[in-house]
Amino acid sequence: MSERKTIHVPGAGTVDAQAKAEYLHTRVQPIDYSRISTVADLVGAMRGASIQARNLGLCAEVLDNLYADADRPTVMLGLAGPLIAAGLRQVIRDLVAGGFVDVIVSTGAILYQDIYQARGYGHYAGDPNADDSQLRDLLIDRIYDTYVDEEKFMETDTWLGYLADELRPGNISSRAYMEFVGSKLDDENSIVRTACQRGVPMFVPALNDSSIGIGLTHHYHRATLAGRPKIAIDSIRDNYELTQIVVKSKKTAAIYIAGGVPKNYINDSVVMAYIFEEEKGHSYALQLTADVPHWGGLSGSTLKEAMSWGKIQPKATTAMCFVEPSVSLPMLAGYAFQRKLAAGRPPLKLEWDNDILRSLSR
Repeated sequence: MSERKTIHVPGAGTVDAQAKAEYLHTRVQPIDYSRISTVADLVGAMRGASIQARNLGLCAEVLDNLYADADRPTVMLGLAGPLIAAGLRQVIRDLVAGGFVDVIVSTGAILYQDIYQARGYGHYAGDPNADDSQLRDLLIDRIYDTYVDEEKFMETDTWLGYLADELRPGNISSRAYMEFVGSKLDDENSIVRTACQRGVPMFVPALNDSSIGIGLTHHYHRATLAGRPKIAIDSIRDNYELTQIVVKSKKTAAIYIAGGVPKNYINDSVVMAYIFEEEKGHSYALQLTADVPHWGGLSGSTLKEAMSWGKIQPKATTAMCFVEPSVSLPMLAGYAFQRKLAAGRPPLKLEWDNDILRSLSR
């Protein structure tokens, strides 16, 4: 066995030259715009950079591996935060329409605001320093620097409540309700309508905690006054349905935009696989978030931490970028679109019998 080469550095003692060379192996590559002409080129070049640029580039690398996997992992997209207010509605819709997404797990607010726009109403550029008491007098709601019309929100709430009147009374999953809502929309740019048309299930685990929940409360109240039966969202049925998708999938992949309930829900669906006597774990995972790990909250918790829970496989391909999603998601999605990563990817076909997933095929 040969001896390791050492060098003497004045003032620092003896240095293991081989160990040092192993650390100083790969140079950071400058982002060179003479070689960049597309968003995909830029994001690809970031892999050789540092800090969060490198992390975004590594997220793109996860997508490369994920969509090239011959086992066709089931892609679960978790959505949280003010994404529609941020102008990302078309980006998310195009990911669904382009076959990049197999399951959506979202906050109620995101899908509600998509429905609000699908009914012809808008988000407007605002001022984070606006006089909020005056906004209240005008029935204008503020989402940081974005305005929405409270009158149109109330109208949309009511519309959702009356839609619920058309359903058979009883407990249903958020998936079943959102699919029904999607069938009633005619805006081709709608996330909810597009997911419904493509057979992409939408789960909203905290649906009651949103304006959709307000609309369903309107339905509940009117039905109570009339003495007639009503519908109710069964969140445990949501658990049951989503976990069946995980169990019947050969592999799964998680894409978390922000964090919150959708992130934990996607993770818990993997943990719940033990109920079906299966042991699962995401084979691929990436997250775009502005939250940080050191507060101990789930939204900022690392994907490595999730491995300790069995939510992500120890050898999974993962990456995490700490850049606010209104910036990072359009860039990563642009990479996926321009590289045509989902080209020729067959859609999943899910056959439901009430709350039983009879088959999952492609």
